[in-house]
Amino acid sequence: MSNVPAIISWMQNSDVGTGIRESIWLFPIVETSHVLALSLSVGVLVWLDLRLLGWGMKHEPVSVVHKQVMPLALVGFIIMFISGILLFWSEAEKCYLSGFYRAKMLFLLLAGVNAIVFEVATKKSIEEWDKYPIPPVRARLAGLFSILTWSAVIIAGRATAYNLF
Repeated sequence: MSNVPAIISWMQNSDVGTGIRESIWLFPIVETSHVLALSLSVGVLVWLDLRLLGWGMKHEPVSVVHKQVMPLALVGFIIMFISGILLFWSEAEKCYLSGFYRAKMLFLLLAGVNAIVFEVATKKSIEEWDKYPIPPVRARLAGLFSILTWSAVIIAGRATAYNLF
């Protein structure tokens, strides 16, 4: 394909990329692992985000919900990250040329920045939030931004998978 850097072509045409892409079982297993890990990671994060927004579990302390969901979210994210690299490796040229894939990466970056800011700065006073059914504005904004960015990651990822552009 034209306009594709050599490293991208090399990845796709390497033994690893070709092996994943052409395997009758490996590609579906990697793709299914990616989608299931995404469901686990984002699924439990949405529970936290809804609690941050004050839209659910108002009687559960935010700090408890956070402690319960984060280990599952992290396991899901690690599996999703590794399987995502393998999927990219198998279809590097398609991904590189896809506007939806680039949008997915942008939204993934934004979701990551939001998570880092939340973990490093915003949640410093999380125990204080436990006293109230609705957390402070900065926590609610983090929850809303998380839902929006992860939704965009999922939509762009599905559009990439189905060659929509």
